[in-house]
Formats: sequence, C-alpha cells, structure tokens
Amino acid sequence: MPKSSPKCAVFEQFAEVAKALGHSGRLAILEHLAQGERSVDVIAQLTGLSLANTSQHLKRLRAAGLVHSRKDGKFLVCRLSDDSVIDLLSALRRTGERHVAEVDKIVTSYFHKRDSMEAVSHQELVRRMEEGTVTVLDVRPENEFEMAHIPGAINVPVKQLSDRMSELSSDQEIVAYCRGPYCVFAFEAVATLRKNGFKAKRLEDGYPEWKAKGLPIEGTSAGS
Repeated sequence: MPKSSPKCAVFEQFAEVAKALGHSGRLAILEHLAQGERSVDVIAQLTGLSLANTSQHLKRLRAAGLVHSRKDGKFLVCRLSDDSVIDLLSALRRTGERHVAEVDKIVTSYFHKRDSMEAVSHQELVRRMEEGTVTVLDVRPENEFEMAHIPGAINVPVKQLSDRMSELSSDQEIVAYCRGPYCVFAFEAVATLRKNGFKAKRLEDGYPEWKAKGLPIEGTSAGS
C-alpha cells in the first residue's frame, strides 16, 4: 500500500489514537474525565501523577482528539471530546477481557471473587426504575454525583456507606453504580449492603457507559 494513499493517511491517524491509549496513566485520566470536566490540577490529584506528567499525558490525548480543553481563569479545564471516547474504552476493555489472559486472570481473581452474581443490565434497570421497584445508589464522591448522575439516584459515597445505612430502605433491592466496570466502589458497596441484610446488586458498568448509551442523566453538567 503506497504511503501516499488516502487509506494509509487515515491509518496513520488511527495509529496516533491507538498510541495515545497506550499508557495506563492516560487510561486513568480518561476514566476520571468520563465523570465530567476536571482541571489539570484535580486530574493530577485523582490519578496520583505529577502535575508535569499529567500535563504531558493530556497534551498527547488532545493531539489524538480524545480530549478537549478550555481556559477557566488561571486553570486549564479538560473534558472528553465526546461519548465516542467512552465507546472506544469499552471496546478496549471487552477485547482485553476476551483475548488477553492476564486481564481475564485479574478480572476473575479480583472482581469476580468480590461479586460473582450477574450484574443488572441497563435495560433491566430502566424497566425497574419505571416500575418504581428499585433504589438506585450512586457511590461515587459527591462532586462527581453533582456533575451528573442517573435520575433519581441517591448519593452515598462508599466511604460513608456504613455510617449512613439508615438512609436506605430495605423494602426494595438496591442497584449500586460508580465510575465504571473496574471501579471497586460498587463492589465494596454491594458487599457492605449484603452484609447488613440488604438485597443489592451492581449495575453492569458505570455512569459513563450509561450516559454514552444516550440514557437519561441529571445534574449540573447534564445538558453540556
């Protein structure tokens, strides 16, 4: 294939996107940006990366078209370019789980060990929300919940769950969700709830995947 061909040029750009995903730190940044806009300083704090490294990773992600940024006073605020980035991360996850033995080993030994029960699908949760037969529990930090969440969800960050159990009704099953399929918050929340006599399950993934499917959300940034 001639290097000057349009197909080759397109493949070169696709390769840049793939290279931008080729670092665990950048994948962690994208997971946090999937919850909503973040300043560079906050992203560094959340990921545990240095400010300099965070800036370099974001530069690479912007160059690949995966992240957009804007100035807000003296701060640089970043967000995902659109929900197709979440679809891309989901495809990467599914492919890794199916074809990379080490990924399957980690998922089986860590996540499945904590909850081997089948998670609740988006369609099932929508149906049960419409019927009013489920309590939806968002166990992310409060600021992430305020930016956007599943309509009607109750926010109890996982670290506060043991102290706020009285706020939840045991009359309905609880479906907990968090940042995504590899976020441990929902696993920990469900384990805590079951230990205390609640009927609880996890949503099959997290808030970003729910939003990417075009399902309803609410919050301060829900219309952005």
